[in-house]
Amino acid sequence: MSVWRIMGTETEYGISVPGNPGANAMLISSQIVNSYAAAMHRARRARWDFEEENPLRDARGFDLARDIADASQLTDEDAGLANVILTNGARLYVDHAHPEYSSPEVTNPRDAVIWDKAGEWIMAEASRRAAEIPGTAPINLYKNNTDNKGASYGSHENYLMQRTTPFADIVRNLTPFFVSRQVVTGAGRVGIGQDGRAHGFQISQRADFFEVEVGLETTLKRPIINTRDEPHADPERYRRLHVIIGDANLAEISIYLKMGTTSLVLAMIEERFMSTDLSVEAPVRTLHQVSHDPTLRQLVTLRSGRKLTAVQLQMEYCEQARKFVEDRYGSDVDDVTKDVLERWESVLTRLESDPMTLSKELDWVAKYEILQGYRKRDSLDWDSSRLELVDLQYSDVRPEKGLYQRLAARGRFERITTDERIRQAVDHPPEDTRAYFRGRCLDKYADSVAAASWDSVIFDVPGRESLQRVPTLEPTRGTKQHVQALIDRSRTAEDLVRALTEG
Repeated sequence: MSVWRIMGTETEYGISVPGNPGANAMLISSQIVNSYAAAMHRARRARWDFEEENPLRDARGFDLARDIADASQLTDEDAGLANVILTNGARLYVDHAHPEYSSPEVTNPRDAVIWDKAGEWIMAEASRRAAEIPGTAPINLYKNNTDNKGASYGSHENYLMQRTTPFADIVRNLTPFFVSRQVVTGAGRVGIGQDGRAHGFQISQRADFFEVEVGLETTLKRPIINTRDEPHADPERYRRLHVIIGDANLAEISIYLKMGTTSLVLAMIEERFMSTDLSVEAPVRTLHQVSHDPTLRQLVTLRSGRKLTAVQLQMEYCEQARKFVEDRYGSDVDDVTKDVLERWESVLTRLESDPMTLSKELDWVAKYEILQGYRKRDSLDWDSSRLELVDLQYSDVRPEKGLYQRLAARGRFERITTDERIRQAVDHPPEDTRAYFRGRCLDKYADSVAAASWDSVIFDVPGRESLQRVPTLEPTRGTKQHVQALIDRSRTAEDLVRALTEG
């Protein structure tokens, strides 16, 4: 394995109505989703198929009883909120009173950037269209993780892993990585603590909201390692690692390294290559301490007694990853894996010597530099409300208002992809996963697709007494190579289903 595996992102966007802080979040989130759905001009809106979902199954070997689960964990219930499947294979819906974009499955971190950034464009367009509805107030959307009043909303990652990998190995080797990777992937935040009342700047927006090391919850008692065992694929072969500890990133290098380095570490865990135990003493407290120190001098104490900074801990992982790739691939390593390794090493080296040299690559550094400029120019302390507004403006998805968006348009950030490629991904699915089949079916047979999910597409076609479910349990099937010719020659969904069931 290398950085290549099935992966994807889920992002809940912050939402507000200027001048109306008491606006009903579920209602305005539904307006956002429905406004974009209306713009798709589809004759029929397919519902989301919840039948195969099981959010209460725990990777530690048990199912949480439904009667004691928090309501936020019951993601397999249709709450009647806006829920749309897009032609690019993604899902756009209302989750926990936020509009959420769940990207289609991709095979590598470069594509993860492309379809994650497509979600930003979709959200900006949805906001614009919602504002066009007569009598509707403007709705602002933010790609961030907290309202700075004690609430946090997620930016999750998903990685398919080999089912045979012991979960205890995942916990042991991944926890120190997550505690320390925020120095690369943090989005930056004004305010310390869940409610942000303590003054200062910290590296991560999510760190202060984590309270336990391992657990099934995602909104209460948030764990560093989430144990939800819901693969959305063949459960005999795959486990889906549901990562809830990441920040919502805007900088493409931050997203790229977040997905790429994590995938590399998972590959090492799967192949039992991790030769050194890097377990951290008091990981939750250490997670908070690392985030609260943008000087990057905070020491991390390992259970072995060693003390090192979070950057140095990341270097331990990076060095092992380089040895792993050299051992497994030698000079035949693919370009994306090679690039992730080189960028990871370069970023860590510069973080150790001068973090500010990364202001064109990492979100937290870029934001810190901007805020320090305001502080110096206007003699502001960290408790200034103006700095909180700048922090918020950084994450605004509107091209004309968002600070990141405006700076990126001026070439201020290093890129992984192009605007043209992102715009293409808004409407078109990845070509090398099952998302291609899902997206093409939604595009060509919209009036015949009754429902869909990550692992199935359900058709309602004439001449069939019941709905026709086409399972897609294998994420690497249903690609352009596999099904393009079939879809191209199937004029109707009836033709497609006949070919699939009778051919």
